[in-house]
Amino acid sequence: MRGREEDFIEVWRSRESFLNEVPGFTSFNLLRGKKEDGITLFSSHSVWESQMAFEDWTHSDAFRKAHAGAGKTSEGAKTMYAGPPKLELFEAVL
Repeated sequence: MRGREEDFIEVWRSRESFLNEVPGFTSFNLLRGKKEDGITLFSSHSVWESQMAFEDWTHSDAFRKAHAGAGKTSEGAKTMYAGPPKLELFEAVL
């Protein structure tokens, strides 16, 4: 929600991702997008050596540890989210 952007960024900055433990992980960025209808769009962007490396991560202990609290946000934190995350996958072609 507009006005909570810095709180949202801090949640991502301070979280334990465990990505550096995962083979094939290359990089991560939190991207801020446009503001529309009272909502600021954010996207978490990770780069992997291959699609298989990404898929392996989704079945790993590191993934389970990083997402153990998913859906268990406090009432105050819920005001930062417009809805559940949406997974979008892209393949680098150039």
